[in-house]
Amino acid sequence: MANIKTKAQRRDRIKMGIRKKLEGTQQRPRLSVFKSNRVIYAQLIDDSKGHTIAATSSTEVDKKGGVNLTISKTVGKKLAEKAVAAGVSDIVFDRNGYLYHGNIKALAEGAREGGLKF
Repeated sequence: MANIKTKAQRRDRIKMGIRKKLEGTQQRPRLSVFKSNRVIYAQLIDDSKGHTIAATSSTEVDKKGGVNLTISKTVGKKLAEKAVAAGVSDIVFDRNGYLYHGNIKALAEGAREGGLKF
């Protein structure tokens, strides 16, 4: 049983497989998502320059802590507002090794409702 991996190692392997295929540019930045047990973060990254265009988290939306589907959707909408203000409408979605369901899916739907295309 020497081939057992931890959850973090498994997610890192999946994440690297995804990142090989995605790259954010000035015209089409990468929407990267990170979630912990208490907070969900989202940021638009221009990989060619290596800087963040816009970022938001659930702490900006709800100060109490904890993440649910409505908070995740609101984070997506808030990020979309910031992106549109920065002149970005097309993005590449980087789910960062997480499965596309639950809070990740809600954030993506919120971003789409806010005006981002991916």
